[in-house]
Amino acid sequence: MSRFPSSQSTSAMVEEPTKVVSAGGGDREGEDEQVVNPWEVTAKDGGKIDYDKLIEKFGCQRLDESFVRRVERLTGRPAHVFLRRGVFFAHRDFNEILDVYERGEKFFLYTGRGPSSEALHLGHLDAFKVPLVIQLTDDEKCMWKNLTVEESKRLACENVKDIIACGFDITRTFIFSDFSYVGGWASQVVGIFGFTNEDHIGKISFPPVQAVPSFPSSFPHLFSGKDNLRCLIPCAIDQDPYFRMTRDVAPRIGYQKPALIESSFFPALQGETGKMSASDPNSAIYVTDSSKDIKNKVNRYAFSGGQDSIENHRKYGANLEVDIPVKYLGFFLEDDAELDHIKKEYGAGRMLTGEIKKRLVEVLSELVERHRKARALVTDEVVDAFMAVRPLPLMFS
Repeated sequence: MSRFPSSQSTSAMVEEPTKVVSAGGGDREGEDEQVVNPWEVTAKDGGKIDYDKLIEKFGCQRLDESFVRRVERLTGRPAHVFLRRGVFFAHRDFNEILDVYERGEKFFLYTGRGPSSEALHLGHLDAFKVPLVIQLTDDEKCMWKNLTVEESKRLACENVKDIIACGFDITRTFIFSDFSYVGGWASQVVGIFGFTNEDHIGKISFPPVQAVPSFPSSFPHLFSGKDNLRCLIPCAIDQDPYFRMTRDVAPRIGYQKPALIESSFFPALQGETGKMSASDPNSAIYVTDSSKDIKNKVNRYAFSGGQDSIENHRKYGANLEVDIPVKYLGFFLEDDAELDHIKKEYGAGRMLTGEIKKRLVEVLSELVERHRKARALVTDEVVDAFMAVRPLPLMFS
């Protein structure tokens, strides 16, 4: 995935303080250039997120081509498109996970989804691609999104169906919700003490719930006697504060630090001013969108780097740095040669914006239709089977 860290093991280094501050600027009021944390993502003056500043502020390391080449050498196949094209751009101790894999030792994956909408949008699919545990933080969304417990649980169930439809192997995957597996204790605190959604106790109490799945002892039915099993967490960069905290605490309680690979945000259709948002349905393509919906959203809202006239476009070409259709094709078009051809021809003005958007609609429509067919096969019984607390005897086979 990215560059190798220095020869000093990052697991032996002291982590940055876990205080959640606005990443990218100073800590004093008025100095922050951008805010990136688990609850808010905003760029300076409505501009682009500066990922270089996030790496510097959070103290993680950059993923570069050397990691991609190593992944391909170890697995004997091309790295995932999100690695090849820099969607995952930062890491913590990923080199150590690759060392574990190279020695033939075992590790597990942990990732999650906060269910706040009926369906996943395409920006959620990047984290779900070895045993795997997936956390549904339905208790968190109950508090922060002002949802009832029943609605939070319902949305979690719907999201699980989308996750399963991505093609996970039930013999290696355990999906759990905080309400059912952890007990929804955060919401119990709210009920017992009469706190409201505005009270700070929720934000104070939730981070440990997201942290503990990093440790194998949290899943005795899966990893009994394997307390030294390493964990790799694929997540978006805004989740880093949770796991900086986790990595601070882990050695003190006798566990190894989880490793992370951290992705950038999928930009909104309207441009790179942050990330796709479930609160604005026109900012995102959903896995429930029809081909007609996709075509309408791409044609109406996808920000183009093309020129204001065909004449100028032929003369100057497109600005690929700001063009959202090209960025989305970079996320979802598997064929590297085709993507390179599109960038070359569009950047030179020989392809028009309409042609690029047409190809994007084709790619997204095919992806969403494939997902829709797979999801239709996911019954409530299949969901129950994935979420059943059970051993997975074949998880390492």
